[in-house]
Amino acid sequence: MKHKPQSFWLTPKGIASLGLIGAVSYFLLVEHRQHLFEFLPFLILLACPVMHIFMHRGRGHQHSGEHHHDDAAESFGQQTDKNKAYRDGYLEGLKTARDERKKKESDDAR
Repeated sequence: MKHKPQSFWLTPKGIASLGLIGAVSYFLLVEHRQHLFEFLPFLILLACPVMHIFMHRGRGHQHSGEHHHDDAAESFGQQTDKNKAYRDGYLEGLKTARDERKKKESDDAR
């Protein structure tokens, strides 16, 4: 049976870190509220990449020796070659858009 490692946040160092983070957050909120609100838009923007990093944690980065075929790794050209209906519809849409643009230009020229 595999032994699952304990989460960092449940270790004594993790609990101390959480306490320190809480104390600093309280100090910033109480003593420097005006400064915090000035930088709030930047903090919201910073939250996006931080959430992205933490949300992808543990997804497919185990090197178990198994090689899985990843469809996302294929190039756009390879994917569209596999999907003839998509390619045909795309080309038809381009032709339709070109024809409509030419018709509009000819109407505007009159």
